[in-house]
Amino acid sequence: MSTLLSPASLCFASAAATIVVAIFGSLRLRRGTADWTLVLGLCLFAADRILAAFSLQAATLGDVEAIQQWRVIVLSALPGVWLVFSLTFARVNAANFLRRWKFIWPAALVVPLVLAIAFRQDLFSALYASRSEPWILRLGWPATVVYCILLPVSVLVLMNLERTYRASVGTLRWRIKFMLLGVGVVFVTEVYSTSQAVLYRSITASMESTTAIAVLLAMVIVGRYLLRNSQFDTEVYPSQSVLEGSVIVVLAAIYLLGVGVLAKLVTYFGGDAAFELKAFVLLMSLVLLGVLFQSDRVRLYLRRMVSRHFQRPIYDYQAIWRKFSEGTASAVDPTDLCRAVVNLTAEVFEALSVTIWIANDSRDTLTVAASTSLSTEKASVCTPTEAEIRAVFAHFEANPHPVDIETGDAPWAVALRRWHPIEFPERGSHRMCAPFVRQGRIGGILMIGDRVSGVEFPDQDMDMLKCVTDHVTTRLMNVQLAQRLVQAKELAAFQAMATFFVHDLKNAASTLNLMLQNLPVHFNDPAFREDALRGMGKTVEHMNRLIGRLGQLRHDLNLRLTPGDLNTVVEGVLRGLQNATGVRISREFAPLPAAAIDPEQLQKVITNLLLNAIEATPPQGEIRLATRATATEVVFSVADTGCGMSAEFIQRSLFRPFQTTKKTGMGIGMFQSKMIVEAHGGRLTVTSAPNQGTTFQVHLPTHGK
Repeated sequence: MSTLLSPASLCFASAAATIVVAIFGSLRLRRGTADWTLVLGLCLFAADRILAAFSLQAATLGDVEAIQQWRVIVLSALPGVWLVFSLTFARVNAANFLRRWKFIWPAALVVPLVLAIAFRQDLFSALYASRSEPWILRLGWPATVVYCILLPVSVLVLMNLERTYRASVGTLRWRIKFMLLGVGVVFVTEVYSTSQAVLYRSITASMESTTAIAVLLAMVIVGRYLLRNSQFDTEVYPSQSVLEGSVIVVLAAIYLLGVGVLAKLVTYFGGDAAFELKAFVLLMSLVLLGVLFQSDRVRLYLRRMVSRHFQRPIYDYQAIWRKFSEGTASAVDPTDLCRAVVNLTAEVFEALSVTIWIANDSRDTLTVAASTSLSTEKASVCTPTEAEIRAVFAHFEANPHPVDIETGDAPWAVALRRWHPIEFPERGSHRMCAPFVRQGRIGGILMIGDRVSGVEFPDQDMDMLKCVTDHVTTRLMNVQLAQRLVQAKELAAFQAMATFFVHDLKNAASTLNLMLQNLPVHFNDPAFREDALRGMGKTVEHMNRLIGRLGQLRHDLNLRLTPGDLNTVVEGVLRGLQNATGVRISREFAPLPAAAIDPEQLQKVITNLLLNAIEATPPQGEIRLATRATATEVVFSVADTGCGMSAEFIQRSLFRPFQTTKKTGMGIGMFQSKMIVEAHGGRLTVTSAPNQGTTFQVHLPTHGK
């Protein structure tokens, strides 16, 4: 065999490729859990291949055994690290999976490694050579246990990669498939090699070539992913279920059962020199079969073939209606509902890009509720303007039917094309848009593009799309009404709780006031007098402040509106503000027209926003205050460089009572601030992202509410 194609050369080549990919990955990716486990896992692969190459070049069998002992130690750490990677890669809810698997992944990391290190000298029970093998190592009981652990952990890695793949659709799947395929290739080979080691209780030199080729191929695929993606910016929400519907589990069970039966038959009939090759071919065949059935193109081809040769319509309407009904029945939140709808729509229409935009109550803002193609960064670039929204809504209110947005230069068509950028222009696939119409008003839109193989939308697709949007409109209305009912009940419970707090705290305040009246009895004790006065004074002040805030929420706000200057209110708050942290506060106030405001109530809003900004901003950070005027509004903004908030917290918790991230907070301030601003006829908006700061804006009408 050529020196370049020798097993040792292949091992060195695969190690070099792995090191290059690890360095490239460490430079391009962010520092999250998935990132560092990827780099660490690649380094372990490289170390494994280097040790395998050294063992193939070893001069004596004793050297082979010593090198392979260290290789088993490296190998024992591999699946645990990659299991953590498979639980976190491309998953928005990665922390939930780590908590759910909190006993499995630490055990997969620690147990094999401890066994391999503690019993390193007992890993192998015998070492010999044969005519076909330069060396064969018989596994001792510690190595056998290690391999028995590595086999199911490798299957779990593949199962989690499959779960991530199946939870992604459209362009999200297109972005991550190379990473999943590359890591999958290596661990399919690991399943093969560890199953052979467990089956024969030995490892051989010939197995190293297969593993080296698999690692080399995997690094090419993973490198392709890293060239395509500079960071893990996908947003996949896999199911929390572990084994349900897993193709990997089924294929692994079939493979292990088949290999076990074949091994018994081979032993019974006297052996088969090519048994290992046949077992590997069986494994690769099962993997290829599973990959084919997950291919969008293969599924589309099969569906068309059935429709063409058996004279069936393109869609089984009853089955699709049942699928949408069952898939959306459990959704109790608009975001969850829209996320289920885009996944189902992408599956039904074989489309890679599906996005739902939902309008707010005033219909002047559209936000991405769910998408298979738009990440958070891309969605921010495509944010619709008010003029675009008016043009699109006017068109659909006059023509509430699905439309092809590729043709025409009308403002609404141009706007829709900007909102839904095409991912594969070379395919020539058309983009479609259908409105959610409720009582003649547009509540949102559904956009579809990038169909597999660039397939167009015939009349049956248009009819199906209309059915889907009608169904989703009804479900969305039901979910929103149910959510409002829940919020009304929460507010009623909150008001009752506020009354309870007020009653109890008033009693406590009265008791403390009595204590203050009796304090002159012990007035001659300076230490007691100082501590008592300070402690009781702070307690009374705190309770009275809390009583005021909670008591106010029991009733509707009664504003005393007078024409006033918002700049004057802000300046008054700043004069009385205690900024003990030393955070720099910059000001940029523009001249403002008079607005109908209640200065006392707005002081509470501004104070709360400023205190929150100061608490969130580190000492070296900055808070920027600004005011400006538009044709109809005056606007006050507070921007900080603090820790920021996630989109999920803003949507679900920020303005709800008793929802807070502060250890000592009660979750009342933002709820109260929003009530005060809305009572003025204004609105309170927020823009934030984790580790990127937060900006609050108070919009107040100049003409009064």
